[in-house]
Amino acid sequence: MFGHAGEVPVFDTELIWPPRTRWQLPDPRTADADGVAAVGADLEPGTLLDAYSCGMFPMPAGRRRISWWSPDPRGIIPLDGLVVSSSLRKSCRRFEVRFNTCFREVMTQCGDPRRPHGWINREFIDAFERLHTMGWAHSVEVFDTENTLVGGLYGVKINRFFAGESMFSTARDASKVAMVALLRELNAANVTLFDVQWTTAHLTSMGAVDVSRVRYLDLLEEATRPA
Repeated sequence: MFGHAGEVPVFDTELIWPPRTRWQLPDPRTADADGVAAVGADLEPGTLLDAYSCGMFPMPAGRRRISWWSPDPRGIIPLDGLVVSSSLRKSCRRFEVRFNTCFREVMTQCGDPRRPHGWINREFIDAFERLHTMGWAHSVEVFDTENTLVGGLYGVKINRFFAGESMFSTARDASKVAMVALLRELNAANVTLFDVQWTTAHLTSMGAVDVSRVRYLDLLEEATRPA
């Protein structure tokens, strides 16, 4: 079940605008064969928002450096393309979904080093939590009947664009339930581009597809344009 029915819309939050980044960000079309467009800069709110707006997202590059990625192809989930199986519909009734109630805990669970690809470190958690307090980053949280957090995801929303960053699940279908709830809210908010970075078997089973970098950047420009 979805626990926010009748409440204020998830994305109807007041945005705090940070200073623009002091860095000159590269053209994402110049990314290398692996998808890395640059290394360096910082995780200040202005840098993150400018990077997402032009088509890049960050990941650690060693202990103290940041890499900025623009993969080709790019994974997206069409807003009308989510695949919800009958078993997943049943799972949606077994959990409670909340939004933006424990953002840091969701990120911490996503970055659990015991998980495959658990690369999210404290620097990233602190940076995205700042974005969250400014209204730009959001979390979806899935709770079981004992009120235990068992799944979730987080991402960044800019106008009609949502960048899904990472998800976790400690109960069957919990992360998929989070996706179902998120897609409902993205459609309600007239979002037109849902970025998932790379397609995986898990995401493909829910409707994720690959698009070229050029096509992605065209979609991004349209989605981030002020209404």
